[in-house]
Amino acid sequence: MLAADADPTIGEAAQKTLQATKPEELVPVLSSAETSAAVLEFASNHLIFGRKDLADALLANTALTPALRDWINQAIEFEHEAALAAAAEPPPSPTVTPAVEAAPPGEEKGERVTLLQRVARMSSAEKIKTALTGNQGERLLLIRDSNKVVARAVLQSPKLSGMEVESFAAMANVTEEVLRLIAKSRKFMKSYNVMRSLINNPRLPIDVGLPLLNRLNERDLKGLILNKNVAEVIRGMANKLIKMKEEASKPKVPGKKH
Repeated sequence: MLAADADPTIGEAAQKTLQATKPEELVPVLSSAETSAAVLEFASNHLIFGRKDLADALLANTALTPALRDWINQAIEFEHEAALAAAAEPPPSPTVTPAVEAAPPGEEKGERVTLLQRVARMSSAEKIKTALTGNQGERLLLIRDSNKVVARAVLQSPKLSGMEVESFAAMANVTEEVLRLIAKSRKFMKSYNVMRSLINNPRLPIDVGLPLLNRLNERDLKGLILNKNVAEVIRGMANKLIKMKEEASKPKVPGKKH
């Protein structure tokens, strides 16, 4: 309860206490079928990263829901991929200074620089953990990470909101991999706004964008035709669909072949 406190000072202190708790104290609790569902969910989202002993204890719990079980297995897979990626990474240069980006509205420039520097110093494993459990500002930075495992972890975060996905779909500085992952997600693609943002994104691969055209309404198809940033093939197909819709809506003359 304290780790989830609205006061960040209390929450961080409680989280550090949990992380420092000895495994022999936590494992019996997390593996017990009598432990409350809220505790199991919290542990699954906040305690298992870098702690395989705790992940194994949760997976051994017969009361763990299928959704949490899938989530833990996925987190273990992420960490494994991160370890492989970290092993292949060259050591960071101590002379490299992270670039300073403009602070978004409502955020002080000094805070923005601190966040950029902190993320820049993270290892791949730390980035993945932050992508899964961090805040909105951290996800906004990490979705643009060149490591596709990190970006994929952002899209798997249980804290991710629909508005964030919509903004990611519209971003021209994310990798094509991110856009493909969003397009493949049934959950994300239930949102018309996400789909519309994707198809208007100049970085969206043509093979992903073409099948989405049939889902656009007529107004958005006309807007897409005027969007000079998207591929000409996409705009051409949108124009063709508009003409087909207009032709289909024309009144039919009796006896005339169409």
